[in-house]
Amino acid sequence: MKERNKKVTLVVIILTLITMVAEIAVGYLSGSMALLADGWHMGTHTLALSLAYSAYLMIDYFEHKRIAVNKEKVKTLAGYTSAVFLSAAGLAVLVESVMRVIEPEDISFNEAIIVAFVGLSVNGVCLFVMKDHHNHSEEHTHKEKDYNFKSAYLHIMADVLTSVLAIMALFGAKYSGFTCLDSVMGILGGLIILKWSFGILRDTFKILTDEESAAKV
Repeated sequence: MKERNKKVTLVVIILTLITMVAEIAVGYLSGSMALLADGWHMGTHTLALSLAYSAYLMIDYFEHKRIAVNKEKVKTLAGYTSAVFLSAAGLAVLVESVMRVIEPEDISFNEAIIVAFVGLSVNGVCLFVMKDHHNHSEEHTHKEKDYNFKSAYLHIMADVLTSVLAIMALFGAKYSGFTCLDSVMGILGGLIILKWSFGILRDTFKILTDEESAAKV
């Protein structure tokens, strides 16, 4: 399972990195907060996904050198750290969106909508690639769960969510004239991302601190 998860994670890193650059560039040029937020948090996701991939490489190194380590703890620690990045992304989106409600900016809707659809397409492909592997991981017992991969999967889920919200916001703002919809969707996306990240942080923290083992003693 580890080798499959490692290969899938690398593919997703490459696709996410390409989309991130495009969305950040067009987000700045068009003035879309929803699109810019999507691009920036994809940047944190690229970093977090790279961390997840590094954890697999580290485990491979330990296995090659025959170093005795708790491999599940290594993956869980990577998942925990990745969730920290995810929560930071959610908080950044939330704060910036609130600031845009206070001080609205002009948005170039047509350009922003095109790139938002491109982002959604790439995120959808990544989610499809990871979904089967995620479901396979969920079939294992709690101690065998790959929280490193699960955290990476939730990063992509968050990407899909913010892409959808960005598109809804851009269309709504364009045809209704209420540009604040862009920021409102950004706030909603930030709150949902925070909820997901806190769930992973809670689960991985219990494993890293041996909370469950202590409870059984």
